[in-house]
Amino acid sequence: MDGLLIKPLGFPWETYDPFLFCAFHHDKYPKGEAHLGPDPALLAGRRLGEDFANSSGWSMYHGDTIPGFPAHPHRGFETVTIAEKGLVDHSDSIGASGRFGNGDVQWMTAGSGVQHAEMFPLLNQEGDNELLLFQIWLNLPARSKMVKPHFAMFWDEKIPVATQINAANKTTRIKLIAGSIGGLKALDPAPDSWAAHDDNQVAIWLIHMEPNAELDLATVDSSVNRTLYYYEGSGVEINDGVVSSRHSIRIDSDQKLHIRNGDALSHFLYLQGKPIAEPVAQYGPFVMNTQEEISNAFREYQRTQFGGWPWPKHDHVHGNQRGRFAIHANGKEEIPA
Repeated sequence: MDGLLIKPLGFPWETYDPFLFCAFHHDKYPKGEAHLGPDPALLAGRRLGEDFANSSGWSMYHGDTIPGFPAHPHRGFETVTIAEKGLVDHSDSIGASGRFGNGDVQWMTAGSGVQHAEMFPLLNQEGDNELLLFQIWLNLPARSKMVKPHFAMFWDEKIPVATQINAANKTTRIKLIAGSIGGLKALDPAPDSWAAHDDNQVAIWLIHMEPNAELDLATVDSSVNRTLYYYEGSGVEINDGVVSSRHSIRIDSDQKLHIRNGDALSHFLYLQGKPIAEPVAQYGPFVMNTQEEISNAFREYQRTQFGGWPWPKHDHVHGNQRGRFAIHANGKEEIPA
């Protein structure tokens, strides 16, 4: 198909400047125990601390008793965590914390350096605990790599959703996490983000299409990278060809796209943005512009721990009584409506 580069989805998903990568997690966890993890008997044979095999349809990742990612550092970029199903418990080295999920999004600027934990508490003790989560790494330009760490919550109830209805009365829903479409604009991103400037044309959308629904995507400026990630469905027609699910579709900037869905629900992630076009030096959780800056980041983390760890455990969770909430480093608490 002219103007399209189609590839199978791997792990993590390949992205393009200004994005660094996207990790996609879909885990069908069993019922939780009192400690908010699975029955310890189900952990036998797993490589605890490094369990990414999706055995039995779920992984523990770096967790030993509760699935998720215990305290780890970041510097020089942002994480946009979209928790479409399931819950995430956030704790960090600047004293902020929260529980979000079932459609919520967390936008965190690591900036000069932060430790955080992202744990997946299994709150349902009567049945399964499904998790569907995207974590997108969005780079920061050199001028912003050492800004003060910051995080914001986009509660599901407040995230704008655009709808397109075709002649057959079939609906496409576009959830706007960043960017705009048809005059509808997303919530403000983090203040130091590359996405905070409209000229950079950053868009992060979740697209959900009913069977036989249609969607048109217009052309964009020639400098803009854009990719569509088709992660669930039974196949769609795109312009003059057919694409099956579990594929990425990189789209030329001058290419118009007409998507017609097949006979099942289809789900996509769409990423778009003007490249930062600066050198990228990355080692593990640090993303800078030079190897010297990477070395400096390691030395500073060893010396300061980016503020230390104020929580009792590195896999800290918030108990089984709390709903969704966020507490910022200044003590301000948010509860979604």
